[in-house]
Amino acid sequence: MLNYGIEIMVALYAALVITKQNMEDQEKNYKELARQARIKVIEMIFRAQSSHTGSNLSSIDILTVLFEKLDFKQDRLVAGKSWVAATLYYLLAQKGIIPKEDLERYCQPDEKVYMGVLEPHDIFGMEFASGSLGYSLPAAVGFTLAKKMNGEKGKVYILVTDGEMQIGTMWESIMIAKQHNLANLVVFIDNNRLQAMGVTKDILNIEPLDERVKAFGWHVQRINGHDFEAIASAIDNISTSSPNMIICDTTKGKGVSFMENNNLYHYKHLSQEEFDKAMQELGGTQSAERIAQSSSASRLVSDL
Repeated sequence: MLNYGIEIMVALYAALVITKQNMEDQEKNYKELARQARIKVIEMIFRAQSSHTGSNLSSIDILTVLFEKLDFKQDRLVAGKSWVAATLYYLLAQKGIIPKEDLERYCQPDEKVYMGVLEPHDIFGMEFASGSLGYSLPAAVGFTLAKKMNGEKGKVYILVTDGEMQIGTMWESIMIAKQHNLANLVVFIDNNRLQAMGVTKDILNIEPLDERVKAFGWHVQRINGHDFEAIASAIDNISTSSPNMIICDTTKGKGVSFMENNNLYHYKHLSQEEFDKAMQELGGTQSAERIAQSSSASRLVSDL
Protein backbone atom coordinates (compact mmCIF):
# COMPACT_ATOMS: atom_id res chain seq x y z
CA MET A 1 0.00 0.00 0.00
CA LEU A 2 2.88 2.35 0.89
CA ASN A 3 4.59 1.67 -2.42
CA TYR A 4 1.31 2.30 -4.25
CA GLY A 5 0.95 5.67 -2.51
CA ILE A 6 4.51 6.62 -3.45
CA GLU A 7 3.85 5.68 -7.07
CA ILE A 8 0.80 7.96 -7.14
CA MET A 9 2.79 10.86 -5.67
CA VAL A 10 5.59 10.35 -8.20
CA ALA A 11 3.06 10.23 -11.05
CA LEU A 12 1.37 13.43 -9.85
CA TYR A 13 4.72 15.20 -9.51
CA ALA A 14 5.74 14.10 -13.00
CA ALA A 15 2.42 15.36 -14.38
CA LEU A 16 2.94 18.74 -12.69
CA VAL A 17 6.46 19.01 -14.10
CA ILE A 18 5.21 18.18 -17.61
CA THR A 19 2.33 20.68 -17.29
CA LYS A 20 4.71 23.40 -16.09
CA GLN A 21 7.09 22.67 -18.98
CA ASN A 22 4.24 22.76 -21.49
CA MET A 23 3.09 26.12 -20.11
CA GLU A 24 6.61 27.52 -20.33
CA ASP A 25 6.97 26.26 -23.90
CA GLN A 26 3.63 27.82 -24.86
CA GLU A 27 4.66 31.11 -23.26
CA LYS A 28 7.87 31.13 -25.32
CA ASN A 29 5.86 30.30 -28.44
CA TYR A 30 3.42 33.19 -27.87
CA LYS A 31 6.31 35.55 -27.12
CA GLU A 32 8.08 34.68 -30.36
CA LEU A 33 4.89 34.90 -32.42
CA ALA A 34 4.22 38.35 -30.97
CA ARG A 35 7.80 39.50 -31.61
CA GLN A 36 7.56 38.46 -35.24
CA ALA A 37 4.19 40.19 -35.50
CA ARG A 38 5.63 43.44 -34.15
CA ILE A 39 8.48 43.34 -36.65
CA LYS A 40 6.22 42.77 -39.65
CA VAL A 41 3.51 45.20 -38.55
CA ILE A 42 6.03 47.99 -38.01
CA GLU A 43 7.55 47.19 -41.40
CA MET A 44 4.11 47.37 -43.07
CA ILE A 45 3.29 50.69 -41.41
CA PHE A 46 6.71 52.16 -42.23
CA ARG A 47 6.59 51.02 -45.84
CA ALA A 48 3.18 52.68 -46.25
CA GLN A 49 4.16 55.71 -44.15
CA SER A 50 0.85 55.29 -42.35
CA SER A 51 -0.03 55.65 -38.66
CA HIS A 52 -1.45 53.96 -35.54
CA THR A 53 1.83 52.22 -34.72
CA GLY A 54 1.39 52.57 -30.97
CA SER A 55 -2.18 51.30 -31.09
CA ASN A 56 -1.16 48.20 -33.02
CA LEU A 57 1.64 47.41 -30.59
CA SER A 58 -0.63 47.51 -27.53
CA SER A 59 -3.03 44.97 -29.11
CA ILE A 60 -0.57 42.47 -30.62
CA ASP A 61 -0.16 40.25 -27.56
CA ILE A 62 -3.94 39.95 -27.07
CA LEU A 63 -4.58 39.15 -30.72
CA THR A 64 -1.63 36.75 -30.95
CA VAL A 65 -3.10 34.52 -28.25
CA LEU A 66 -6.66 34.91 -29.53
CA PHE A 67 -5.72 33.86 -33.05
CA GLU A 68 -4.15 30.69 -31.66
CA LYS A 69 -7.42 29.83 -29.92
CA LEU A 70 -10.02 30.90 -32.49
CA ASP A 71 -12.19 28.29 -34.18
CA PHE A 72 -12.23 29.81 -37.66
CA LYS A 73 -15.20 27.64 -38.69
CA GLN A 74 -17.52 28.47 -35.81
CA ASP A 75 -16.30 31.68 -34.15
CA ARG A 76 -16.65 35.24 -35.36
CA LEU A 77 -14.31 38.19 -34.84
CA VAL A 78 -15.30 41.86 -34.79
CA ALA A 79 -12.52 44.43 -34.93
CA GLY A 80 -13.99 47.35 -33.02
CA LYS A 81 -10.46 48.73 -32.84
CA SER A 82 -10.27 48.66 -36.62
CA TRP A 83 -7.21 50.91 -36.85
CA VAL A 84 -5.10 47.91 -35.82
CA ALA A 85 -5.77 46.64 -39.32
CA ALA A 86 -2.08 45.95 -39.99
CA THR A 87 -1.99 43.46 -37.10
CA LEU A 88 -5.20 41.78 -38.23
CA TYR A 89 -3.96 41.42 -41.81
CA TYR A 90 -0.67 39.95 -40.58
CA LEU A 91 -2.38 37.38 -38.34
CA LEU A 92 -4.91 36.48 -41.03
CA ALA A 93 -2.00 35.86 -43.41
CA GLN A 94 -0.24 33.68 -40.83
CA LYS A 95 -3.36 31.52 -40.63
CA GLY A 96 -3.63 31.25 -44.42
CA ILE A 97 -6.89 33.20 -44.61
CA ILE A 98 -5.34 35.82 -46.89
CA PRO A 99 -2.18 35.41 -49.02
CA LYS A 100 1.01 36.53 -47.29
CA GLU A 101 2.00 38.50 -50.37
CA ASP A 102 -1.10 40.66 -49.89
CA LEU A 103 0.62 42.27 -46.89
CA GLU A 104 2.76 44.21 -49.34
CA ARG A 105 -0.43 45.93 -50.54
CA TYR A 106 -1.13 47.49 -47.14
CA CYS A 107 -2.05 51.17 -47.53
CA GLN A 108 -0.47 51.41 -50.96
CA PRO A 109 -1.74 53.95 -53.53
CA ASP A 110 -5.14 52.99 -55.00
CA GLU A 111 -5.49 50.02 -52.61
CA LYS A 112 -9.14 49.10 -52.02
CA VAL A 113 -8.95 46.14 -49.62
CA TYR A 114 -6.02 46.43 -47.20
CA MET A 115 -6.52 49.89 -45.77
CA GLY A 116 -5.04 51.45 -42.63
CA VAL A 117 -8.46 51.36 -40.99
CA LEU A 118 -10.39 48.19 -41.67
CA GLU A 119 -12.90 48.27 -44.53
CA PRO A 120 -15.67 45.61 -44.68
CA HIS A 121 -14.97 42.65 -46.97
CA ASP A 122 -16.13 39.05 -47.15
CA ILE A 123 -13.06 37.79 -45.27
CA PHE A 124 -12.97 36.34 -41.74
CA GLY A 125 -12.52 39.16 -39.22
CA MET A 126 -13.13 41.80 -41.88
CA GLU A 127 -16.87 41.40 -42.40
CA PHE A 128 -17.64 44.40 -40.21
CA ALA A 129 -15.69 47.63 -39.84
CA SER A 130 -16.18 50.36 -37.27
CA GLY A 131 -13.72 53.19 -37.64
CA SER A 132 -16.39 55.41 -36.07
CA LEU A 133 -16.55 54.70 -32.35
CA GLY A 134 -19.63 53.22 -30.75
CA TYR A 135 -20.78 50.96 -33.59
CA SER A 136 -18.71 47.85 -32.91
CA LEU A 137 -20.31 46.38 -29.79
CA PRO A 138 -23.89 46.94 -31.05
CA ALA A 139 -22.94 44.94 -34.15
CA ALA A 140 -21.23 42.21 -32.12
CA VAL A 141 -24.30 41.90 -29.87
CA GLY A 142 -26.44 41.54 -32.98
CA PHE A 143 -24.18 38.84 -34.42
CA THR A 144 -24.17 37.00 -31.08
CA LEU A 145 -27.95 37.18 -30.69
CA ALA A 146 -28.34 35.85 -34.25
CA LYS A 147 -26.08 32.90 -33.39
CA LYS A 148 -28.17 32.16 -30.31
CA MET A 149 -31.49 32.41 -32.17
CA ASN A 150 -30.21 30.17 -34.97
CA GLY A 151 -28.77 27.61 -32.56
CA GLU A 152 -25.28 28.05 -33.99
CA LYS A 153 -22.14 27.01 -32.15
CA GLY A 154 -19.13 29.21 -31.61
CA LYS A 155 -18.40 32.52 -29.95
CA VAL A 156 -18.25 36.13 -31.04
CA TYR A 157 -15.04 37.88 -30.01
CA ILE A 158 -14.59 41.63 -30.24
CA LEU A 159 -11.63 43.91 -29.56
CA VAL A 160 -12.43 47.47 -28.48
CA THR A 161 -10.53 50.28 -26.80
CA ASP A 162 -10.90 52.04 -23.50
CA GLY A 163 -11.74 55.23 -25.41
CA GLU A 164 -14.66 53.54 -27.14
CA MET A 165 -16.13 52.72 -23.72
CA GLN A 166 -16.89 56.43 -23.35
CA ILE A 167 -19.67 56.07 -25.95
CA GLY A 168 -23.28 55.60 -24.83
CA THR A 169 -24.15 52.92 -27.38
CA MET A 170 -21.54 50.65 -25.82
CA TRP A 171 -23.38 50.70 -22.50
CA GLU A 172 -26.75 50.15 -24.17
CA SER A 173 -25.21 47.10 -25.81
CA ILE A 174 -23.91 45.87 -22.45
CA MET A 175 -27.47 45.97 -21.11
CA ILE A 176 -28.93 44.23 -24.17
CA ALA A 177 -26.29 41.48 -24.04
CA LYS A 178 -27.17 40.74 -20.41
CA GLN A 179 -30.91 40.92 -21.14
CA HIS A 180 -30.49 38.07 -23.64
CA ASN A 181 -27.75 36.28 -21.62
CA LEU A 182 -25.35 36.24 -24.56
CA ALA A 183 -22.75 34.03 -22.88
CA ASN A 184 -21.01 33.36 -26.20
CA LEU A 185 -19.99 37.03 -26.44
CA VAL A 186 -16.42 37.85 -25.37
CA VAL A 187 -15.31 41.50 -25.30
CA PHE A 188 -11.62 42.36 -25.04
CA ILE A 189 -10.78 45.88 -23.90
CA ASP A 190 -7.36 47.12 -24.97
CA ASN A 191 -7.00 49.42 -21.98
CA ASN A 192 -3.83 51.33 -22.84
CA ARG A 193 -5.19 54.45 -21.07
CA LEU A 194 -4.48 56.71 -24.05
CA GLN A 195 -6.71 57.87 -26.89
CA ALA A 196 -6.15 60.08 -29.91
CA MET A 197 -6.38 63.40 -28.08
CA GLY A 198 -4.83 62.50 -24.75
CA VAL A 199 -5.13 60.50 -21.54
CA THR A 200 -8.41 58.59 -21.34
CA LYS A 201 -9.21 59.45 -17.71
CA ASP A 202 -8.64 63.16 -18.35
CA ILE A 203 -11.02 63.19 -21.31
CA LEU A 204 -13.79 61.04 -19.78
CA ASN A 205 -12.92 58.67 -16.95
CA ILE A 206 -14.37 55.15 -17.37
CA GLU A 207 -12.83 53.63 -14.23
CA PRO A 208 -13.39 51.48 -12.31
CA LEU A 209 -14.41 49.76 -15.55
CA ASP A 210 -14.44 46.24 -14.13
CA GLU A 211 -16.78 47.17 -11.28
CA ARG A 212 -19.08 49.16 -13.54
CA VAL A 213 -19.49 46.32 -16.05
CA LYS A 214 -19.94 43.74 -13.27
CA ALA A 215 -22.85 45.84 -12.01
CA PHE A 216 -24.66 45.03 -15.26
CA GLY A 217 -24.35 41.30 -14.58
CA TRP A 218 -21.39 40.53 -16.81
CA HIS A 219 -18.56 38.12 -16.03
CA VAL A 220 -15.46 40.36 -15.93
CA GLN A 221 -11.80 39.44 -15.73
CA ARG A 222 -9.03 42.03 -15.47
CA ILE A 223 -5.53 41.02 -16.52
CA ASN A 224 -2.14 42.23 -17.70
CA GLY A 225 -2.68 42.44 -21.46
CA HIS A 226 0.96 41.55 -22.13
CA ASP A 227 1.03 38.43 -19.94
CA PHE A 228 0.49 35.59 -22.40
CA GLU A 229 -0.41 33.04 -19.75
CA ALA A 230 -2.98 35.42 -18.24
CA ILE A 231 -4.55 36.10 -21.65
CA ALA A 232 -4.78 32.40 -22.47
CA SER A 233 -6.17 31.59 -19.03
CA ALA A 234 -8.81 34.34 -19.28
CA ILE A 235 -10.02 32.94 -22.61
CA ASP A 236 -10.12 29.43 -21.15
CA ASN A 237 -12.13 30.61 -18.13
CA ILE A 238 -14.93 32.62 -19.68
CA SER A 239 -18.42 32.24 -18.25
CA THR A 240 -20.99 29.99 -19.89
CA SER A 241 -23.92 31.78 -18.24
CA SER A 242 -23.35 35.49 -18.83
CA PRO A 243 -21.63 37.84 -21.31
CA ASN A 244 -17.86 38.13 -20.88
CA MET A 245 -15.47 41.03 -20.73
CA ILE A 246 -11.69 40.69 -20.45
CA ILE A 247 -10.12 44.02 -19.54
CA CYS A 248 -6.51 43.94 -20.71
CA ASP A 249 -4.35 46.61 -19.08
CA THR A 250 -1.80 47.37 -21.77
CA THR A 251 0.97 49.77 -22.76
CA LYS A 252 0.59 51.80 -25.92
CA GLY A 253 3.62 51.20 -28.13
CA LYS A 254 4.54 48.03 -26.21
CA GLY A 255 7.83 46.44 -27.29
CA VAL A 256 9.60 49.53 -28.60
CA SER A 257 11.08 51.67 -25.84
CA PHE A 258 10.66 55.12 -27.37
CA MET A 259 7.04 54.43 -28.35
CA GLU A 260 5.85 53.03 -25.01
CA ASN A 261 3.25 55.32 -23.40
CA ASN A 262 4.09 57.95 -26.02
CA ASN A 263 0.86 59.14 -27.61
CA LEU A 264 2.81 60.83 -30.40
CA TYR A 265 2.80 57.45 -32.16
CA HIS A 266 -0.97 57.31 -32.36
CA TYR A 267 -0.80 59.24 -35.63
CA LYS A 268 2.88 59.91 -36.38
CA HIS A 269 4.51 57.81 -39.11
CA LEU A 270 8.04 56.54 -38.52
CA SER A 271 11.22 58.14 -39.78
CA GLN A 272 14.00 55.96 -41.17
CA GLU A 273 15.99 56.44 -37.97
CA GLU A 274 12.99 55.45 -35.81
CA PHE A 275 12.29 52.37 -37.93
CA ASP A 276 15.90 51.17 -37.71
CA LYS A 277 15.94 51.71 -33.94
CA ALA A 278 12.70 49.73 -33.56
CA MET A 279 14.10 46.87 -35.65
CA GLN A 280 17.26 46.84 -33.55
CA GLU A 281 15.24 46.53 -30.33
CA LEU A 282 13.01 43.77 -31.74
CA GLY A 283 15.74 41.82 -33.49
CA GLY A 284 14.43 42.55 -36.98
CA THR A 285 16.67 42.24 -40.02
CA GLN A 286 15.07 44.81 -42.31
CA SER A 287 16.53 48.29 -42.68
CA ALA A 288 14.75 51.48 -43.67
CA GLU A 289 17.14 51.95 -46.58
CA ARG A 290 16.43 48.46 -47.95
CA ILE A 291 12.66 48.97 -47.69
CA ALA A 292 12.90 52.37 -49.37
CA GLN A 293 14.88 50.84 -52.23
CA SER A 294 12.47 47.92 -52.70
CA SER A 295 9.45 50.23 -52.54
CA SER A 296 10.97 52.53 -55.14
CA ALA A 297 11.71 49.56 -57.40
CA SER A 298 8.13 48.29 -57.03
CA ARG A 299 6.69 51.65 -57.94
CA LEU A 300 9.02 51.91 -60.91
CA VAL A 301 7.87 48.52 -62.22
CA SER A 302 4.19 49.38 -61.70
CA ASP A 303 4.66 52.63 -63.67
CA LEU A 304 6.16 50.89 -66.68
